[in-house]
Amino acid sequence: MKISPRLALLLTLPPLLWAANAVVGRMMSASVPPLALNFMRWGVALLLLLPLAWRLLANPAPLLQRWRYFAIVGFLGMGSYNALQYQALHSSSVINITLIASGLPVAMLAVGMLIFGVHPTRRQLIGAGSSLLGVVLVITRGQPSAIAEVQFVKGDLLMLLAIFCWAIYSWMLARPPASLRGDAKPDWNWAEQLAAQMLFGVIFAGAMAGIEQAFNPPPVVWGLPMALTAAFVAICPSLIAYRCWGIGVAETGPSIPAIFGNLTPIFAALMSAAMLGEWPQWYHGIAFALIAAGILVSTIGARKATG
Repeated sequence: MKISPRLALLLTLPPLLWAANAVVGRMMSASVPPLALNFMRWGVALLLLLPLAWRLLANPAPLLQRWRYFAIVGFLGMGSYNALQYQALHSSSVINITLIASGLPVAMLAVGMLIFGVHPTRRQLIGAGSSLLGVVLVITRGQPSAIAEVQFVKGDLLMLLAIFCWAIYSWMLARPPASLRGDAKPDWNWAEQLAAQMLFGVIFAGAMAGIEQAFNPPPVVWGLPMALTAAFVAICPSLIAYRCWGIGVAETGPSIPAIFGNLTPIFAALMSAAMLGEWPQWYHGIAFALIAAGILVSTIGARKATG
């Protein structure tokens, strides 16, 4: 399939904005607790989205009939994944976090096989193995032979948990219940579909932020930088990135966007070096090559119909 300049831009923006989100989260780690930042992100994003999703609140019956599904995907995709990522950034580098997140194909195959009964192909297994080797290289800081003695940084473990939450979330989006398929599917636009998840995600994010505050974390440093941060994480890596990604997936299927998604560690490395002074190490380059090779091997020859 030929990729037009417009489609290339749409698929490049999400990894760029998600990398920037990781950098901003790292920069603000001393000014705002991670769960509070996650609540701000999705709370502001939901408020901005509601004018486009007003029918969801005007006629809540379709949402209430399907509340169990949206409660689970909201918890996994917004209440858990992003909260774990922001927590991980308090003890691990941006480059590590984004490279570990690139191991998502491995988590996707594992979740698909163990929970949804979808067995991977040989090509997918080879690709997942290559991606997994790249993740191991990052976690072991370039010494995979010493894996038995490796001491995981807390942020690395949190990010591993996060990608499994995202894998389950993604599979649930790809395999919705009967009430969200065919003629039974509500007549919602893209904003209403995303807002249905966000309504529950914000509830979970707010509850976890409240628990976080109960354990006396560092206070939020209010001011212009915090306001700009809240606006950025709500608009750019949330609304804009999710919308661009959705258009790209709808036009090409999931395989091509997955390749573009692996631009995130490259953007993160460049931004981290420029803004945080976190220069990439030699093993980061090898890890990225392994992860990118894994994605290419597992998706080459894939057709849109498979998505």
